[in-house]
Formats: sequence, structure tokens, C-alpha cells
Amino acid sequence: MPSPPANEAQSGGAAPPHTVFVSYSHTDRKAAVAVVRVLEEAGFQVWWDGLIEGGQRFSHATETALQQARVVVVLWSKSSTASHWVHDEATRGRETGRLVPLSIDGSQPPLGFGQFQFIDVSQVLGKSRSEPMQKLVRAVAALHDGAAPSPAAARPAGPSRTRRNLLAAGVFALVAAGGGTLLWRAREPGASQRGANASRRIAVLPFANLSNDPEQRYFSDGLTSEIRTQLSRNQLLQIAGQTSSEQAGEAQENDRAIASALGVDFLLTGNVQKQGERVKIAAELTDGSTGLSRWAESWERPLADIFAVQLEIGGAVAAALSAAIEGPGASSQTLVGGTANVAAFDAYLHGRALYEAGIDEESDRRALAYFEQAIALDARYAGAHAARARALALIGNLYAEHDERVRAYDAAEAAARTATALAPDFAEAFSALGFAMATGKLDMRGAREPFKRSHELAPGDADVLARYATFQSNLRDHARATEVIQRAATLDPINPRVFRSLGDIRHNAGDHAAAIVAYRKAIELNPTLAGVRASMGFAQLMAGADDDARASFSKERSAVRSKPGLAILEMRAGDRKAAEATLAALVAEYGDKSHYQYAQVYAQWGDIAKALASLQAAWDLRDGGIMQMYADPMLEPLRGTDGYNALAKAVGFI
Repeated sequence: MPSPPANEAQSGGAAPPHTVFVSYSHTDRKAAVAVVRVLEEAGFQVWWDGLIEGGQRFSHATETALQQARVVVVLWSKSSTASHWVHDEATRGRETGRLVPLSIDGSQPPLGFGQFQFIDVSQVLGKSRSEPMQKLVRAVAALHDGAAPSPAAARPAGPSRTRRNLLAAGVFALVAAGGGTLLWRAREPGASQRGANASRRIAVLPFANLSNDPEQRYFSDGLTSEIRTQLSRNQLLQIAGQTSSEQAGEAQENDRAIASALGVDFLLTGNVQKQGERVKIAAELTDGSTGLSRWAESWERPLADIFAVQLEIGGAVAAALSAAIEGPGASSQTLVGGTANVAAFDAYLHGRALYEAGIDEESDRRALAYFEQAIALDARYAGAHAARARALALIGNLYAEHDERVRAYDAAEAAARTATALAPDFAEAFSALGFAMATGKLDMRGAREPFKRSHELAPGDADVLARYATFQSNLRDHARATEVIQRAATLDPINPRVFRSLGDIRHNAGDHAAAIVAYRKAIELNPTLAGVRASMGFAQLMAGADDDARASFSKERSAVRSKPGLAILEMRAGDRKAAEATLAALVAEYGDKSHYQYAQVYAQWGDIAKALASLQAAWDLRDGGIMQMYADPMLEPLRGTDGYNALAKAVGFI
């Protein structure tokens, strides 16, 4: 049996209250211990039934802890889904808005909990710094509403096995002792002979949070992203994507292995310590082929100087690689799209952390509120306007009814246009505008120029590339879309979403075999990635591999994604009764929300009139699926009809 977590006994004084309740099946105790350790290392006071001392009443202790906790972390597994105790505790968490669900063995949550996005930690239970475990920490922190865990409970994570630990252990001591900022500028053999045309592919790994406060993780992560965005503006640099950088940094043992996994030449690493109105930052640039430092520096400044420090880091990295910063704003005291208001920046980073955590509707709306708070503090903060646009489009797409959806899309467009007006050289602003126009307004004509401009401004940003490539694919510009998404895959080589996008693009182009390969890669990288099983099923269906397609659809947990494919397969097999029953079940469950899917089914059944009627209904209701209609292979039977061409023209495809 594993040893209990360290805080089962407190030394001296009253123990701080437990704010996290962990619910699990007793057969999963080993996994529960691993999860509890991660949360305790992050500084949270965790209650689990391993804390119950002899003589205590189990039910009373559990009830009290469950009532007092701010967060209920539920460990779903084959065993716990059959446990009435776990169901009851999870229901209490769900009904009070405190639920954070995990899957510890790859199992799906049981009926009644499928609407919550769960975190799959099945492959990383022993890895506290893995992205799924850190996502757990961020989700728990988000539900604490800014209240920091007790300092008595916090303890620093164990030392890493790489040279980055030198930064954490010694950099700030050197700054304090010497009063300077420059630590060293190593000159490894042959460095001075690197030519101007040498590769400049860089991965920016997550800067460590050394604040002894896990809720400050939003700040260190946000700073990392801001530096990554700044560097991506330099057209002489190629910046590895965020997802791949985070995953490789956790999975690999040393800098050379990380660089090899990401296919980059250099790593930028560092740490952040935010205390009151002061901030300490250390950064190091490492040669991925040798593991030797090219440059390292640290800063200890008032928090108000954080923007100047970001610029200095970007400029120093570029200088170390002899890549001159180009473009407007590079030498300004505010980053392109940024702010000089520290409070606005802090609110923006809070919102960004919630938005990227992707927990649920409540957290997405809280992210929007933070972005609006940032704008209230600095109305000229283009980055906050762009982030607000993305949040509004997401909320309109996922959560809003028709009237609110229309208002959200209008507001998203307005926010994105404000961002582009404030910062005409800010790629994220144009990418947000393209996204709002295509996904929200369903104006493909109006989205063309913003997406094109975003690519011109940040050709080294994997996220910008992926959005642009998907848009070009929807326009049937298959060659351009493939070229761009392949570059994104090079920059973000272990991001499953990039490979899902690659699969979608090849599927649209009619290369279903290549699409299947890309989808398999996405599933290999993340077996629980939403929707990818159904996407592969449609590619297999179009390739004539009906049995494989049926197997893929059976593994897809979303009915709106799987049932259209199954209805098509049943009709193809000659079982009209089963096909019509499957479609009827889909209509009964989703009603007017899924006319685009009904059009796909009718088109593949050969019922052109009903397919066109459903497609028109989808357009009238502003169904987001419409943006796929021009390239969707499932609608191939409709192409050339007057109704289809008229709708394609209205949407802006032609």
C-alpha cells in the first residue's frame, strides 16, 4: 500500500481548512494517492478518506468535508462509475458548480456527467508536471476565486533532472549578491561561426512558477505565451507550438531530448517569481544539439516593468541568434497588441488561463469577464479585445440559444475589429477577426482578408497557421491548406489537434487515405480528443472501409457526430428501417440544432430535396456547420444544384 500524503498530520496550531475534496472508489486508492500528492504539492489542502482517524464517524467526516470544500475532484474509472458513493459525491459537486472530473483509466464519465469536459490522467498518474496534471491544478485553482492556498501547505516541487534546475536554484541568489542582471554568456565551441542562414527554430518551454503559490501559475504561463507570441512576429524565427512544447518538456529527460522531439535548434527556458509589486524573471537560451547555454540573464524589477522585460527577452534571444527584430513595435515599451497597465495585464492573464483550461461554460464566461475587466482598465488593449472576441465566439457557438448567439457573434466581430484598428500589426487580432467572421457570422468572403493578414504577420506561429489552413481548406484551396498545415505540424509536432486539422484538410481534398493516417496520429497522441473518432469514421466511410468506419463511430461518444455516420452506413447496407430510426433518434435529441448533420445524411442517402432543405434551415438558424459546406465531401451530391450554388454564394464561398 502506498504511503499517505505528507499533510495527513499537521505540526503546530490548527490545521487550515480543506478546500479540495477527492472522491474515488477504494479499489482506485493508488491512483487517488497520486492525484492527492499533485494537489498537495501545488499547495492545496486536500480531504480524502485516508485522512479519517480511528474513532471518527466515516459518514459525518465525509459529509462535513464535502460541504466545506470549494472543489470536488472526482476520479472516474470502471470501478467508480459503478459506485453509488462516488455518484452521490459527484452529483453534489455538479449541482453546486464545484466539479472537476478526471478519468484515471481512460473510462468515460457515466450517464449524467457527459456534458462536463473531463481530464484524462490515465497515462500520467506518476508525473506531477505533466500537462494533464497541470491542467488539473489550473482547474482547481480557477475554482478558488483568487484565494491562495495556505502557505503552510505549499511546498516546492522536487528538483528537475535537467540544467533548467540551475536557474531555479541559483539565478536569483546571483542577482541578489551581485546586483547585476547579466549572469553569463557562454561561448560553446563553434558558436561564433554559425552563419546568418543557420536554422532558427525555437521552443519556448513553460517558465516555472517559483512564487510558492500555485495560483500564480496563470502569471508564469501567461508570460511564457506572451514571449512566444512576440518571438513569432520575427519572420526569421520559427516557434514551436505551445502544446508540443509543454508536452515534450514534461516527457523528456533533458534539453537535447526535448529539442530532438520537437525538431528545434534552441530551447528558451526560465522561471518567474511574483511577490507583491516586484517580479523576478530568469531566462536561458540553450543549443538543442549540444545542451550548452547560448545566453542567460535575469531581471528583478518592479511589476510595472514587466513589459520592458518581455521585450528585452525577445530582443536578447534574437540578438543571440543574430536575427534582428523586424516590424513595427519591436523597440517600443509595449508589445504589439499589449498594454502598459499592469492591472489590465493581470486581468488578461487570469482570463487567458481560464479560457485555455477549457473547463465548462461557467469558467468560459468568467474568462470573458476578465477580458472585459482588462478592457475597462485599458480601452486600447488590443490583446484583450482579441481575446474577448474569441471568448464571445466560443460562448455563442457552444452555449448560447439563437438570439444570444447572434448577439455574441456581432459583439465578437466588433471586438476583433477594434483589436485590428488598435494594433494593425497584431496577428492574433486578425486571426480572431477571421474566426469571428467565419465561425460566427458565417461570412466566408469577409473572413478571407483577416486570415490572410494573420498569416502574413505571424508565419511562425503554429496556432495562427492552423486556423488559416483550416479556413483555406473550407474554401477548397486544398494545396495551400495542406502546405500551411504541414508547416504547423512541423512547428507543433506532438499536438493532436494539429493532426486532426491535417486529417480534416486531406479529407476535404478527397485524399481519405492520408486523412485516416493523420487521424490515427491524432488518436495516438490523445485517445480522448473530442470528435476525432467520428472524423476518421467519415474518412473511412468515403474510402469504402465500412466496417472500419462503423468501429470508429462506435467509439465516438458524441451522438451528433456518430449517428449521422451510422445512419449513412445502415442505408448503404440496405437497412432503411434502421437508418431512418437512427436519424429519427438524432432529430429527437438535437432538434433544430443539427440541420447541417441532417443535410449530410440526406445527401448521402440521395434525397437531394431534403438535403437542400436541411442545409437552408441550417443557414437560416446560423448553424456553424455551414462554414464547412463548400468543401465537405459528404455534401458532394449537392454540388452543381441551383439551391447549393445559391447558398454557397450567400455564405461567400463564390
